[in-house]
Amino acid sequence: MARISYPNLMEIDFGAIEVLGDALKRNGITRPLICTDRGIVETGIFDTVRGVLPNDVTPSVFQDTPANPTEGAVRQAVEIFKENGCDGVVSIGGGSSMDLGKAVALCASHDGPIDDWSAVNGGRDRIGEAPPNIAIPTTAGTGSEVGGGLVIITECGKKIVLSSPNLMPKMAICDPELTLGLPKSLTAATGMDAMAHCIEAYCTNAVNPPAAAIGLDGLERVVTYLKRAYDDGQDREARWNMMMAASEGAMAFSKGLGAVHSMSHALGADEEMRLHHGTLNAVLLPSVLRFNEAHVDDDKFVRMRRAMGLDEGADIASWIEEFNQTLDLPANLAEMGVTSDMVPALIDHCMTDACHFSNPKVPTREEYGGMFTDALGSG
Repeated sequence: MARISYPNLMEIDFGAIEVLGDALKRNGITRPLICTDRGIVETGIFDTVRGVLPNDVTPSVFQDTPANPTEGAVRQAVEIFKENGCDGVVSIGGGSSMDLGKAVALCASHDGPIDDWSAVNGGRDRIGEAPPNIAIPTTAGTGSEVGGGLVIITECGKKIVLSSPNLMPKMAICDPELTLGLPKSLTAATGMDAMAHCIEAYCTNAVNPPAAAIGLDGLERVVTYLKRAYDDGQDREARWNMMMAASEGAMAFSKGLGAVHSMSHALGADEEMRLHHGTLNAVLLPSVLRFNEAHVDDDKFVRMRRAMGLDEGADIASWIEEFNQTLDLPANLAEMGVTSDMVPALIDHCMTDACHFSNPKVPTREEYGGMFTDALGSG
């Protein structure tokens, strides 16, 4: 059992779900709102978690988390939270459920439109204390369980980033047993999400050596274990290491993220297309790496190649494109239904996204156009 307190308390091991009762007691939660989605309920994972709740705990449930969480869904969940006198949140699922849980904690304790609290509007310094939140990931990718950040689609259709230490889960319960039944497609997409976090965080200009080292360790784990988990979902060693890599990716991006995420946030804001965040990151990552290579210290690419087990001078972007194919992920954005006429509006979104400003070189509109063109497969 690994017990890590960076930046929050995390329990990771098979069977870790058994500590939920103690976690609730430690944080004074007796009436939690459980935030999850219908897939978690239908697969039986929800029943597994509910089965370890102490008898003196009275939960309420919100099970309608959308694939990309929205302000509307948050408001519905907050209504349940307040109607039932809830005193905390338990988030069960992937990044969507965990992000929604953080947003519920925020909106249950802070008034006004959620955009008022976004990172670009200075929310990080203004968000105060919120009800305690315990996160239980069922995928291995977002790392939302160990971060204070979240992404929400506002009522006006914009995908925004919020971040505050006060929104960080009080505890992350990471039980790889809950990921053994994860479908191949989600194993691949969420795993590449973790890779994107590790690489982008490592490449930012912010100085944070511990976070950088964690990002490299997470990258090595993804390269070593993602294909194993994809090929054999019951590979317990691979599932444990992918869950660790996902959390490491989020620990690393305390340094910031970059253009991969500003672009994927823009694309993910389209509720009709319903594009998966991790899949988008996998497809966009090579194009952004090609752009960033000229703006990142050579030593960083040397160390990334070393962590990935690549030869000196190997093209990391091309390697990732080939790796995506072994995971049956799309080769480009065009395969996902994205068209060139969408690009100008996407760039508008990118230019105001919080992650835009922490890319190693802040891209111009023209440079975003070049990256989108490359990612569309028409570069």
